[in-house]
Amino acid sequence: MVALRKERMTVNEFLPWAKQQPECWELFDGVPMAMSPERVVHGDTKYRAARAFDAAIAKARVPCRFVLDSAAVRIDARNSYQPDLLVYCGDAISGDAVEVPNPVVVVEVLSPGNAITDLRDKLQGYFRVPSITHYLVIDPDKRLVIHHTRGHDDVIGTRIITTGPVTLDPPGLAVSVADFFAPPST
Repeated sequence: MVALRKERMTVNEFLPWAKQQPECWELFDGVPMAMSPERVVHGDTKYRAARAFDAAIAKARVPCRFVLDSAAVRIDARNSYQPDLLVYCGDAISGDAVEVPNPVVVVEVLSPGNAITDLRDKLQGYFRVPSITHYLVIDPDKRLVIHHTRGHDDVIGTRIITTGPVTLDPPGLAVSVADFFAPPST
């Protein structure tokens, strides 16, 4: 990520500004940060995650929707992240929305340039949003999922999953780790 050198912004200032930019941006402590270009494996993993969540939502018959790489999550007045994928439940939001106010699940796909941010900064930030129950970090190189889940009394539980289902309750979804990755090359 590359920081934009300008005065600090609030999320209310940032979102309309970011909407006008040709590239994707996030806001960290009031400073707009350009998101790095993605590797092919990153895009493929996001696509596969979207398919997996689409199928899981349909199978569970829950009133939830996924949003792929296009909407912001407001952390506080000076922080706004754009996850690779998120799930929210309830009424559909407007197609013109640039922000999802109550995500339940957020997903980030690791890449060499964002690992520290996703594993440290975003972990802390996402769980400051009361509606977020699950934060998944998908590592396409190691073919694993790090599942952080909100527990009781501000405890965050963490599991590293390499095979089998990832259970996300609430909202009552199950996705298979294998569905996030292309079949291994032979």
